[in-house]
Amino acid sequence: MKFQLQHTDPKSNARAGLITTDHGQIETPVFMPVGTVGSVKAVQMTELKNDVKAQIILGNTYHLYLRPGLNILQRAGGLHKFNSWDKPILTDSGGFQVFSLAENRKLNEEGAEFRSHIDGSKHFFTPEKVVDIQRIIGADIIMAFDECTPGDADYDYAKKSLELTERWLKRCVDRFNETECPYGYKQTLFPIVQGCVYPDLRRRAAENAALLEADGNAIGGLAVGEPTEKMYEMVELVNEILPKDKPRYLMGVGTPANLLEAIERGVDMFDCIMPTRNGRNGQIFTQNGILNMRNERWKDDFSPIEEDGASYVDKLYSKAYLRHLFNVNEILGLQIASVHNLAFYIWLMQEARKHIIEGDFPTWKQTMVERTMQRL
Repeated sequence: MKFQLQHTDPKSNARAGLITTDHGQIETPVFMPVGTVGSVKAVQMTELKNDVKAQIILGNTYHLYLRPGLNILQRAGGLHKFNSWDKPILTDSGGFQVFSLAENRKLNEEGAEFRSHIDGSKHFFTPEKVVDIQRIIGADIIMAFDECTPGDADYDYAKKSLELTERWLKRCVDRFNETECPYGYKQTLFPIVQGCVYPDLRRRAAENAALLEADGNAIGGLAVGEPTEKMYEMVELVNEILPKDKPRYLMGVGTPANLLEAIERGVDMFDCIMPTRNGRNGQIFTQNGILNMRNERWKDDFSPIEEDGASYVDKLYSKAYLRHLFNVNEILGLQIASVHNLAFYIWLMQEARKHIIEGDFPTWKQTMVERTMQRL
């Protein structure tokens, strides 16, 4: 994987770049739709590529390991062939899922023991096994195994957790260096910077990650319960340390405002379930604010979902029709909302890139934060 830093905004740390992988190029800033189990919920691959215009999607190590399982994925030739997505894929190592299974997992120096949320069966992830799993999945960008600490963790817990994550990181790097992708193309490993909300821990984690000279770095353990301003503070601190010539990936974030604020602080890559999950619950993100499609005010509004929307669904369907679909629990409503929200998020990243290149990103950003987060 290669990264070319193309433009830096003169009045902020916002950047525009180009990532090159064996499955294609990615213009940054970039939003990556989440395809946890090998599919982005309610959206076909042709829609992701041609309408949403996604450049890269995510898969999840924990979920794909459980279903369909490594045997199926290996026999298929990896996730790209299994789900018919021929552009880049990134996989989360499963660290966040281990964190979310707090009542059903045990951590020790060797790794994490957990019970499946599907059938209660017992499994054990080591750093080495997580690298091996992601090799078989075949993602272009894979993550090191980490423990994701909750946003309200006390200092002692956060420190011990970070120390464990860093010991696991070394083992991940060693395993990655002694193995190869079974499908004949190159993969790259990103360390994950942890440290909760404690500046000295985040600083230490970023410095140690930078020493590895990886092709890119991820920032994890944020948007997990800490105040939003604290998240921004940690992002700013970490990005002062992480290499400027490598992409920075803020994991699991967030609202349109979160993305724009993080871009201003030097983040290049994002993923979040919010556009699809919220869309399936009737929440529509637009250039002018947020719509709740279940509200009665839309029942006889026959205007397009969004006048200047980025997706074909915006022009094809009215607000009244989309509201009707949600009120009668029609599956098509979930699909339309998901396509729209993803297209909007990716449009927002493309507009951010344009304004970074034009040199007026901070002014544009402030306007867009206010506009996109108002309730309509």
